[in-house]
Amino acid sequence: MNGTTGRTALILTGGGARAAYQVGVLLAVAKLSSKKRRNPFPILCGTSAGAINAAGVACLADNYGKAVSILAGVWRNMHASDIYRADAAGIASSGMRWLGLLAMGWLVRRNPPRSLLDNAPLRDLLKRNLDFKGIERSINRGALHAVSITASGYESGESISFFQAHESAQPWRRVQRFGIRSSIGTDHLLASSAIPFIFPAVRIHREFFGDGSMRQLAPISPAIHLGAERVFIVGASRKNEHQDRRRVESYPSLAQIAGHALSSIFLDGLAVDIERMQRINRTLLSIPPEIREQSQIPLRPVKTLIISPSERIDRIAAEHAGALPAPVRFLLRGIGAMNRHGGALTSYLLFERPFTRTLIDLGYADTMAHDTEVGDFLGL
Repeated sequence: MNGTTGRTALILTGGGARAAYQVGVLLAVAKLSSKKRRNPFPILCGTSAGAINAAGVACLADNYGKAVSILAGVWRNMHASDIYRADAAGIASSGMRWLGLLAMGWLVRRNPPRSLLDNAPLRDLLKRNLDFKGIERSINRGALHAVSITASGYESGESISFFQAHESAQPWRRVQRFGIRSSIGTDHLLASSAIPFIFPAVRIHREFFGDGSMRQLAPISPAIHLGAERVFIVGASRKNEHQDRRRVESYPSLAQIAGHALSSIFLDGLAVDIERMQRINRTLLSIPPEIREQSQIPLRPVKTLIISPSERIDRIAAEHAGALPAPVRFLLRGIGAMNRHGGALTSYLLFERPFTRTLIDLGYADTMAHDTEVGDFLGL
């Protein structure tokens, strides 16, 4: 595999608990495959919660079916307490520290709060379920060419893609983004999934990093730099999703504003990059191959297939918000996240089985609805 062309990359984006949808897609791909162990994605690129799913496949890329089955087991049995402290003491401690900072900042300036929620349980979950030694094993066996995890540097403001790959893969540098060869581990996943304000930043080497979706101007770029000629993209929002404009009287709640901000971080960059790539593809295909070769144009057409939710995830989240632990519901209710207008924010934090199982089933159904197209694209 390492010496072949036409590699397919899997791109998994951010979205907190919305990433359960990705697992349903991966399960459907396994179902459609005639070779359950074969990994159809030699290149895996993950950002934010998508980084965790990408790493889950990479750690067992020499047995794709088993890797996806383990991921599905984790997501189907997930509770908020597996990701962040959701008990009354943990929520109260965090709330009091933020209240103290806002009311009497001088009292907590030596040890200010770092985030709204404590995601120490997520570190434990990752350590229990991921064997990072499997990445190098899969690369050596030819089951994996590269895995890339993207995070955002708070000091430099740059989008950095940490990648572990076959020796033929080379680092890259572009404006505000570059790729660094690294041995992927727990800290890379925690950094990539550190939703701003909600989860704490993570130090890697000399810098603190936060959620990889921040300032990620070209989410597809790491896959291209790592040699992908086809990209299979799993989105976190409905294709061409938009809301009808209507007259509103009430001021937007803090949760509505926060949900809007997070959606712009997680969703908008990918949509813009897909549009940009499709435009480049159309331009390249309009140029005769012989002229492209003579002109030595440093671009190549990249085939894409996108699977995205057929239903609005924020509405699904609003229906299942009651599954959250009482302390978390109390916290979110105070900022207006427990009504239909706050569903976007809730969807990122709703790590509970009723919600994650619904999204897994939706991802599976959406993929199977395009089974022929997916099978042909991936050569299943």
